[in-house]
Amino acid sequence: MPTNILIVDDHPLFVEALELVIQNAFSDAAISKAVSIETARAVLDEESGFDLVLLDLSMPDTRGLEGVIELRTRYPKVPIVVVSALEDARIIHEVLQCGVAGFISKSTRGGDLARALQDVMDGAVVVPKGYQPPAAAGSDASELATRIATLTPQQVRVLHMLRQGLLNKQIAYDLGVGETTVKAHVSEILRKLKVSSRTQAVIEASKIDFDSILSSARDE
Repeated sequence: MPTNILIVDDHPLFVEALELVIQNAFSDAAISKAVSIETARAVLDEESGFDLVLLDLSMPDTRGLEGVIELRTRYPKVPIVVVSALEDARIIHEVLQCGVAGFISKSTRGGDLARALQDVMDGAVVVPKGYQPPAAAGSDASELATRIATLTPQQVRVLHMLRQGLLNKQIAYDLGVGETTVKAHVSEILRKLKVSSRTQAVIEASKIDFDSILSSARDE
């Protein structure tokens, strides 16, 4: 059986380089590509049997860890490895808290990248050389990331819409469900995040999206 790998990245040059590394590491690899979280969902829903998803954090239709959390909760059996130019120890730690199979820096050389991918396929969790968990690894932010990772895919979407300031009836319309269903999702979100209001849920979720770090990285 061929090794089925999905690359979720909207940077064509890097995707091309990554394809070459994969083909050299796995001669039988069947590679699919997606340029957004939305298209990644479409590919994963349509095709089964993916052995690995390689995901960039800086996607056009997601912020911070939302894409990681959504794919991880929606497809729990598919190993996901984040491949990102963002090497901040805090980000790596929070990504690992979401239950991914590893974090690989985009600056990793081809040979090392191929070995990292092989290690993942062998069941190992990979991290950049020299990575050390941040001093605040046991902080509230880490616990929050763990709690957010327990949300279902639909609850992740509802939380994202709450952060956009949408009302229950607007969320219900966009998702094609009843307002009662939305209220039930909101109640579960509050329970899982251990907060008592929608506003607190939005504030808590914003603590781990690293918008400022992502923004500064794009400006470099």
